[in-house]
Amino acid sequence: MNFYEALNAGRDGLLFTVASITLVLTVGVFLGRLLHIDRKTAYLISSGTAICGGSAIAAIAPIVKADENQISVSLGIIFILNSVALFLFPIIGHLLHLSQAQFGLWAAIAIHDTSSVVGAAQKFGLNALHIATTVKLERSLWIIPVSFLTAFAFNNRSGRIKMPFFILLFVFAMLFHTFIPQTSLITNWFVVIAKKGMTLTLFLIGTGLTREALKSVGWKPLLSGLILWILISVSSISVIMLTIKH
Repeated sequence: MNFYEALNAGRDGLLFTVASITLVLTVGVFLGRLLHIDRKTAYLISSGTAICGGSAIAAIAPIVKADENQISVSLGIIFILNSVALFLFPIIGHLLHLSQAQFGLWAAIAIHDTSSVVGAAQKFGLNALHIATTVKLERSLWIIPVSFLTAFAFNNRSGRIKMPFFILLFVFAMLFHTFIPQTSLITNWFVVIAKKGMTLTLFLIGTGLTREALKSVGWKPLLSGLILWILISVSSISVIMLTIKH
């Protein structure tokens, strides 16, 4: 990926990122109270939906002092919806005749985990993959401010905040590719290997989707996660189709 192209893609997705994170966290807290879901579980589901799935849950969980069951339920819901989105989003994208830019931005906003975002966007097209990856990783940076706000909201000033260091490696790879183009013969092989590795990763994600995993989640938390997912998916694609024409 080219650094300057990624910078433009990230800038285009910034407003969508801020608006969607605020919307999901607010509605998620409200749904938790409405459905009488444990406060910490509801917040973990909301955080995972709003930012970047399992990475956000892993960062937020120690701050709110969530127990093993609360973390497992939250991760289970995100995992289930990720698996569905991986196959469903490219189909919907083609049915709606979305452009590469539209689909890439939509996938980055509405699909939870980075791996599933990359997998869905890769199936749709190369430009969609570039935009989706950039915007999603930019979105992952919001783990940091949301973690600080969470520590304040849950009155836990000693909560340890996990930094998403993998994003630094992503930026380094872009800079390397952009400013040292002579290495393209080597880096092109890295791309091939990475795509094969992503295929294997997505296969392994699918093997973990069992009947036991579905039963362990519970219908109220699952309903909350599903409503949040539909909300962010429908609202974001509606705005994207109205504002982005290319």
